[in-house]
Amino acid sequence: MNPQMPDESNDVAELSALLTESVDPRYANLDRLSVAGLADLMNDADRTVPEAVRAALPQIVPAIEAISQRMAAGGRLVYVGAGTAGRLGMLDASECPPTFNTPPGQVSAIIAGGPQALITAVEGAEDDSSAGAAAIDAAGIGVLDAVVGIAASGRTPYVVGAVARARQLGALTVGLSCHAQAALSHAVDLPIEVLVGPEIISGSTRLKSGTAQKLVLNMISTIAMVRMGKTYGNLMIDVRATNHKLRERARRIVQQISSASRDEAAAALDASGNDIRVAVLMLALHESVDRAAARLRDAGGNLRTALEAH
Repeated sequence: MNPQMPDESNDVAELSALLTESVDPRYANLDRLSVAGLADLMNDADRTVPEAVRAALPQIVPAIEAISQRMAAGGRLVYVGAGTAGRLGMLDASECPPTFNTPPGQVSAIIAGGPQALITAVEGAEDDSSAGAAAIDAAGIGVLDAVVGIAASGRTPYVVGAVARARQLGALTVGLSCHAQAALSHAVDLPIEVLVGPEIISGSTRLKSGTAQKLVLNMISTIAMVRMGKTYGNLMIDVRATNHKLRERARRIVQQISSASRDEAAAALDASGNDIRVAVLMLALHESVDRAAARLRDAGGNLRTALEAH
């Protein structure tokens, strides 16, 4: 037997016991329903997901607090997953640079099978635990980093191998699954188990499980960024103004915070290189670009701190 692969003699029983693989008799006649009936059934099932996430908040909150502390100290947030879970991690990581202007690599994702797995199923890759560990080594994971393993079943060997190696290296490890007492939970520092129950299509974890994972990943990245001063109130003050819509949004944000006119906001943004925070400080405190930028640096990049320190 290849030691990198799961023991198939034990794996059959293990898989059959998974909540995410169970069969719900309520959906036994799924293929006989009308489109309207199917849509209503799916919507009814999906409504249960936010409540499952809410039930897991006591696990989610300390995980986000710990991740935020690592990132504030200069560490990275790295997601690891396979299949749907890996693609969700990639999606969340890819949204951070345009939304929060994160530097390259601050939030990233590793997917079993590599980048091609984003568009083509590489399902066999998830069974290789040593490949998961090797991916962690290749990413140069260290003690400041936070690694979040994502697996609906909570037993994906690639993900378990990855977080186990990250933990050995001193990184903070979090496991996000949809199964109670999952193997992934036992391999990490902080487990998160969102129990959404059986899927409408048995075993299709791109459905409720995927929705739950997306909601939790939204929380992790968004709250971490808010804690790092990437917003002022609910305004995206670090957004990359790379198109007309975003440039207009940046101008409106500067106007709202500084009470400046449209023309004043546009001029300040132009002078600051479209840095919303610097533009706000220029207008609110009547300072030059250089002085506003220095004040922001002194405040650790936090706009509210810079304004309140004045």
